[in-house]
Amino acid sequence: MNDSVISDTPAALRVAHLPSGVELAHDVAGHGHPLVFIHGVMGDWRSWDPQWSAFAGRYRCVRYSRRYNHPNRNTMASPDHSALQEAEDLLGLLDHLGWERAILVGSSYGSFVALALALQHPQRCAALALSEPPMMKYAQRSAAGREVEASFRAEVIEPANAAFRRGDDEAGARIMTGGINGQGVATLTPEAMQRRLQNIGAMKTLALSSDEFPWLPPERLAALPMPVLLMAGERTPPIHAEIFRNVCAAMPQAERTLIDGAGHGTSRDNPAAFNATVLDFLDRHAHQLAHTHRTAHA
Repeated sequence: MNDSVISDTPAALRVAHLPSGVELAHDVAGHGHPLVFIHGVMGDWRSWDPQWSAFAGRYRCVRYSRRYNHPNRNTMASPDHSALQEAEDLLGLLDHLGWERAILVGSSYGSFVALALALQHPQRCAALALSEPPMMKYAQRSAAGREVEASFRAEVIEPANAAFRRGDDEAGARIMTGGINGQGVATLTPEAMQRRLQNIGAMKTLALSSDEFPWLPPERLAALPMPVLLMAGERTPPIHAEIFRNVCAAMPQAERTLIDGAGHGTSRDNPAAFNATVLDFLDRHAHQLAHTHRTAHA
């Protein structure tokens, strides 16, 4: 493992330089079965602060900032960037760490990335614990989903994209934040806006991509062999609720649960419930995880 550091970041933060030229800032702690936290569009490695100590006490954990998130310095944006490219980044990180198989814990677009990796390289994924993957095309698989998707596109995606195209990043961040969380145009504290603007490159790259929500075939999702837990917030906005419902229908083998009192950001809105739910899921599959861990290191 050859890591470097980025100045003006915590000393514990490492940087993996992948063969693709991508750099990924990440933090590693704990002992046990490898586990990767994958954040959403507007977050970064810090998004998992409420989970870090609870999981690092039981697993060998890594939390990383995805390609265009703070504090990475990648500038190779392409017009078709999506979860498919992010999945290759994640595979590169696993290779960099020397991890043959890992548990993937994802939130929002990070869950989308985890599913993309699981389809491309299922042998590298020991288990999936995923909250509300925003697979927008799955909204089209029901009448209710089509209705809320049209509203979301007209009220959130198109206005946010227009703001980004005219260079008004703050307006785009407020529209996207509020839309994702079901709050209209968000009112953000200066600190919250600063963190959004630190990650604005990631938001813009996906918002302006030619296909930010690539199709993951339901028959392949249904055939995933590893334990899968799908989570949603009890109070999540309609667009996420409809997508979640249709993704669950496509994955009958998956366990599914609602996180009490949470919106779209389940790990942030109710971290105690999120942590307990995921840890219980992993405990119930401990024998299978232990077997795959031994097999990978045999």
